[in-house]
Amino acid sequence: MRRTSFAQWPCSVARTMDLLGDWWTPLVLRDAFYGIRRFDEFQQGLGIARNTLADRLRRLVDEGLLEKQPYQTDPVRYDYVLTEKGRDFWGVLVAMARWGDRWLAGEGGPPVTFHHDRCDHDAHAEVVCSHCGEPLTAEDTTMRMGPGYPAKLARHPEALKRFGDGLTGQSI
Repeated sequence: MRRTSFAQWPCSVARTMDLLGDWWTPLVLRDAFYGIRRFDEFQQGLGIARNTLADRLRRLVDEGLLEKQPYQTDPVRYDYVLTEKGRDFWGVLVAMARWGDRWLAGEGGPPVTFHHDRCDHDAHAEVVCSHCGEPLTAEDTTMRMGPGYPAKLARHPEALKRFGDGLTGQSI
């Protein structure tokens, strides 16, 4: 069964999910943050089928989140190293962990903690306003069409229902 592509949708969440594709991809990225770099290490740690892992690594390389760096020439073997784009995924992973810690961890508490080396304290992700630093919650945030929202869709009834008159950034 072929899945629907969200790559062209006017929504960064949909486009991100299109790139991630399944549950293995964020776990491969998580392991890359643990310092895993080699195919066999990813495969062993995740227990993922080799062909599935090869597909996920190829996709992450093609999308620019990982880059291949040869560490052996005969036969050629590669390390998979996070790029700037891949390292920028860190915030997504820690936000997912924060939610999971709150709602899925159970009585034992979080299975993994994040220790902030600069201040020497355990920490968790917080989503804050980039302007004022206050928490960014659904209750006090409005989503508006951004400058990249396709003009041809801006007057579509579903867009108007979703965004109301929040057409900031649009010249329609």
